[in-house]
Amino acid sequence: MKTLIIVNDPPYGTERLYNGLRLAHALLKREGDVTVFLMGDAVSGAKAGQKTPDGFYNAERMVKRVTTKGRVLLCGTCMDARGLTDEEVVEGAERSTMDALAEATEQADKVLVF
Repeated sequence: MKTLIIVNDPPYGTERLYNGLRLAHALLKREGDVTVFLMGDAVSGAKAGQKTPDGFYNAERMVKRVTTKGRVLLCGTCMDARGLTDEEVVEGAERSTMDALAEATEQADKVLVF
């Protein structure tokens, strides 16, 4: 089963990225094929070097965890609009395109949007 999870919201201020990544982790435990596509403000969740208060979730660590068994794709146009370079994102997250999102959408058995 191939699942595509698309997240649009920022990493902090709402819990959509947090919940989308939690679902990705749960699906990956079941040996699923999971791709997470971050677009809009969600691309900031893949920024390396985040420092969050104790007891608060850290989007960077959650993204890294998905990359161990799944894929994390980042909208390149969204990265550029926010001044986020390839060197600033977590290892394993990949700059991507709308064409790649279209392909992933076509190949997915399920598409979930947060």
